[in-house]
Amino acid sequence: MASIFTKIIQGEIPSYRIAENEYFYAFLDVFPLVPGHTLVVPKKEVDYIFDLDPQALEAILGFSKPIAHAIQQAFPCARIGVSVVGLEVPHAHVHLVPIDSADDLNFTRPKLKPTSEELKEAQQKILAFLK
Repeated sequence: MASIFTKIIQGEIPSYRIAENEYFYAFLDVFPLVPGHTLVVPKKEVDYIFDLDPQALEAILGFSKPIAHAIQQAFPCARIGVSVVGLEVPHAHVHLVPIDSADDLNFTRPKLKPTSEELKEAQQKILAFLK
């Protein structure tokens, strides 16, 4: 059965797309830790990130780099934290999260529940800086 991320990539479930190429898809997390929290997923459904082939594992970070820069400009912060938890969805993914401290990457904290308008605004802010 296809993962929720595969359904998002295929357009079966709507998303707030940030970037896409032949191999990867980036979109806003709809239950973010903070505004601007973005997920980057390979289009090929692979459960565990370290099961990606070496080229895809390298490429996911290269694809993420301009997105991270755009997020940081759209949501000023000390850094863009990068996290791979991999327990909640059986599809490899990278979290790009605006952070000011290590605690900002605490996935046990309650998630935000932004409105669709807030998500569209976050999407537009990031897209404005994505070159």
